[in-house]
Amino acid sequence: MRSSLTSKRWQEVERLRAERNIVANKMKGKLEPSIRQALVEEGKSLKEGLVALEEDLVQLTDKLQQEAQCIPNSMHPDVPIGGEESSVVRKTIGSPKEFNFEVKDHLRLGKELDLFDFDAAAEVSGSKFYYLKNEAVLLEMALINWAIADVSKRGFTPLITPEIVRSSVVEKCGFQPRGQNTQVYSIEDSDQCLIGTAEIPVGGIHMDSILPESSLPLKYVAYSHCFRTEAGAAGTATRGLYRVHQFSKVEMFVFCRPEDSNMYHEELISIEEDLFSSLGLHFKVLDMASGDLGAPAYRKFDVEAWMPGLGRYGEISSASNCTDYQSRRLGIRYRPSVMDLSTTKAKKGKGSSSAPMQFVHTLNATACAVPRMIVCLLENFQQEDGSVIIPEPLRPYMGGLQLISPKHM
Repeated sequence: MRSSLTSKRWQEVERLRAERNIVANKMKGKLEPSIRQALVEEGKSLKEGLVALEEDLVQLTDKLQQEAQCIPNSMHPDVPIGGEESSVVRKTIGSPKEFNFEVKDHLRLGKELDLFDFDAAAEVSGSKFYYLKNEAVLLEMALINWAIADVSKRGFTPLITPEIVRSSVVEKCGFQPRGQNTQVYSIEDSDQCLIGTAEIPVGGIHMDSILPESSLPLKYVAYSHCFRTEAGAAGTATRGLYRVHQFSKVEMFVFCRPEDSNMYHEELISIEEDLFSSLGLHFKVLDMASGDLGAPAYRKFDVEAWMPGLGRYGEISSASNCTDYQSRRLGIRYRPSVMDLSTTKAKKGKGSSSAPMQFVHTLNATACAVPRMIVCLLENFQQEDGSVIIPEPLRPYMGGLQLISPKHM
């Protein structure tokens, strides 16, 4: 009903614009004063009517957008149906490390190695904030630089994104900034939010654009801080660095042709597997069930790594194919070349100007969510003497440091 009403308003706006142009054309050249005055009055009346209709159209479009955001993306036919427990393991890489001593969790390790301070952060900022200290600072910087360097070598353009975006962009990416249990921090008395992932500003970088087909795929690897309310999160499973309000993350993002998105989804999860394997982590890759997809995702693969101190697997990454769910809302299109089937070459005069435009597909995947990676590294590479070994790929980014050792007073 509202869609039909919006269409009618749009037609009325277009009709008035056409009439206004006719009046403007009639006023060109010499005219009798009385005729010119009549046209001026008519033009004024059309303008006033057009302003009212355009305001009405904007309001209707906004309401239609809000209703459309309640409708999730369609699903890949292979997505398992059900809640999170119905997710299917696609692959298991490595095996859990064996320890011949009492295993410590990252909270105890962090305290003994003087790596972070939750108590001071709670006083300064509130619960679920933290200070990183000493080698943990170097470790965060190393993880960020290692992830960006590795992914950049694979053809991804590095970005550092804005961390405040318009609420409308958050909504168009499929997130709910104003919902009751929202994970989004909104800025009071403004139309802006803090980002929960670089997916949002990277998704918006080509908003309202028509991309040349020759530029696709566009691949980005973006660094940002992320902010999440973590509404409803509580319990021992969320202690320490596992679930926090602010963290650093390196995110991959792809804009591509619709027929290529499944291929790039596999590429993204393959990159994640390479990254985490190179650090020596044990993890499993899950094809997430329908109840855990979220509104934008057509299909989502999660990576859950073994965290021996916590005694469980924990999510460290995901890779989602959002098809055209985000691009339709963000207005990101491309115009395919028209191909001559007999020669498989673009026809002369029938290039980008004549082919119908299509919406691109968007995909996102986490290269490195820093706090959870720190949890994995501390717990998996702890030694009996209380030290922690730095995985070899990170050492060049830590000035050659190989070991985090206890501080003896």
